[in-house]
Amino acid sequence: MNDVLVTGGAGFIGSNTVDELIKKGYSVAIADNLSTGTKKNLNSEADFYEVDITSNELDNVFEKTKPKYVVHLAAQIDVRKSIKDPVYDARSNILGSINLFNFFDKYGVEKLVYSSSGGAIYGEPKNDPVDETHTVKPLCPYGASKYAVEKYLPLYKFDFNIMRYANVYGPRQDPLGEAGVVAIFSKKICDGESPVIFGDGLQSRDFVYVEDVARANISGLELETDSKAFNVGTGVETTVFSLYEFLREIFNSTIEPTYADPVAGEVRRIRLNCDLAKKELGWMPSYSIREGLEKTVLWMKNE
Repeated sequence: MNDVLVTGGAGFIGSNTVDELIKKGYSVAIADNLSTGTKKNLNSEADFYEVDITSNELDNVFEKTKPKYVVHLAAQIDVRKSIKDPVYDARSNILGSINLFNFFDKYGVEKLVYSSSGGAIYGEPKNDPVDETHTVKPLCPYGASKYAVEKYLPLYKFDFNIMRYANVYGPRQDPLGEAGVVAIFSKKICDGESPVIFGDGLQSRDFVYVEDVARANISGLELETDSKAFNVGTGVETTVFSLYEFLREIFNSTIEPTYADPVAGEVRRIRLNCDLAKKELGWMPSYSIREGLEKTVLWMKNE
């Protein structure tokens, strides 16, 4: 038996969350199909099951682990991929989640922490910064699928907390995919290649360090008051061009960026109001963008 089952626990946010859970003394099991996660991210103290959340093989995982809690991080997270293949996005994010939740009652799961998106579900902000009461108007299938699962949650008996992440970055983020601008830029600059900025580079995001996100997930798990959505970010706006300049300075590089057409379905600018998380979760970010980038680059150089 395990205290917590983490879906996507071999991935970027998932593996960092697993590490923090184990540090706090939880026994952890991981369910991951390794489509984007890797075995090298696995914590040796966690039990690992290679399984897709859309599969009925999850029944065997729940039978063996009987978790009290589930942190659900397995997802298709790429905005551009969701636009190219919305059916795959919906199958992974919506149907996969429903399949997962269908085992909760059978095996007595008490609480869920669900990873949603504060960067994709709100659309172009009407308020600055954006709080949890902001109108939901996603611009891409990824944002729509993440929010759709939020609307399913009240239909079930278990307690839940929803974490609406800003743009998460840090160690173990895949630099070879299309999502994760920090990882992509860092890899390019480290390899002496020109990073590609889509659009004019003045589009802005709220970048939050992955260790802070992992702590927020655990705070959501441990919160006695349940069934709320919490923004998880810094409230600080950073342009893509400023991000590139920070990284170029940290790498001590003179590489210039290359520009390409803007990406459809991405918001122009956003930052999150995280006052609710500070008030009710007792959570706030520990790392500034500069501090987080320095730790990320140090990790990359040591890989």
